[in-house]
Amino acid sequence: MLDILAAAGAGDAPPGWLQWLPILGMILIFWFLIIRPQMKRQKEHQQKVEGLKKGDQVVTAGGLIGKIAKVTDDHVEVDLAKDVRVKVVKHTIGDVIPPGGSAAND
Repeated sequence: MLDILAAAGAGDAPPGWLQWLPILGMILIFWFLIIRPQMKRQKEHQQKVEGLKKGDQVVTAGGLIGKIAKVTDDHVEVDLAKDVRVKVVKHTIGDVIPPGGSAAND
């Protein structure tokens, strides 16, 4: 009698790969909703930082708005106001203000 019950229970078991399906589904959801968009934003930011040039208006990660006066390999000198120039690490530049945006030093 026990052999019959054991045989019936063993035949109803789902395949082993089926238990990994929910985990793979969660990984795909995290990839498309969190990881992939973050990688895209990081790539766009890196392109903005590499394309910085003198005269661009920028916003730093700290919220300061200014105009680029000098660009070096790792740093940027930003004019915040008349006779106020600060040296900023390139990767702390948050955004580049497009031409026609609100002026920082006018």
